[in-house]
Amino acid sequence: MEFSSKLLENAVYEVSQLPGIGKRTALRLVLHLLRQPKDQTNKLSFALQNLRNEIKYCANCHNISDRDICEICANPKRDDSLVCVVEDVRDVMAIENTSQFKGKYHVLGGKISPMDGIGPHDLNIPTLVNKVKSGVVKEVIFALSSTMEGDTTNFYIYKQIEPYNITTSTIARGIAIGDELEYADEITLGRSILNRIPFENSLKSS
Repeated sequence: MEFSSKLLENAVYEVSQLPGIGKRTALRLVLHLLRQPKDQTNKLSFALQNLRNEIKYCANCHNISDRDICEICANPKRDDSLVCVVEDVRDVMAIENTSQFKGKYHVLGGKISPMDGIGPHDLNIPTLVNKVKSGVVKEVIFALSSTMEGDTTNFYIYKQIEPYNITTSTIARGIAIGDELEYADEITLGRSILNRIPFENSLKSS
């Protein structure tokens, strides 16, 4: 792809680094931005810079937050004894949209995936184990997508917290095998949380 401007080429290259964005799509987006008023483009630039420089991760659950403790963890009406384990912030948003879960979350930041070089120590697993050790948590709900990586991560965490004799459950398989939570409709996802099953049962059926 030939460019008449080095500035344009650099902008297209950077946009094309985003997931799912090829160079042709990146070019279309950059040209769209050039056609917009400068103020609008500057607002986008400022929002991205501000996001990158000011964003925090909740010290308790690792959710993306504006403060050291996210709004969910800071809410006294949420149940501290019930923790839902998810892969990332998109899953928190998906479950929150169902209005069916009143506990708190623990964001792992990914799934165990040896093919991608991601091991247990690359995830927020130790802080989850510490929560369980504290004695406050009574039930851990595994809400990772039902892929091989998700199931591997669930099982690894289960073995880490098994000695502490707490309830472990997994969302019901209303979510199709291989599906990501963020793409599930709210009703199906909400029911899968309400109708969760003991994690041990999922081991027997797999």
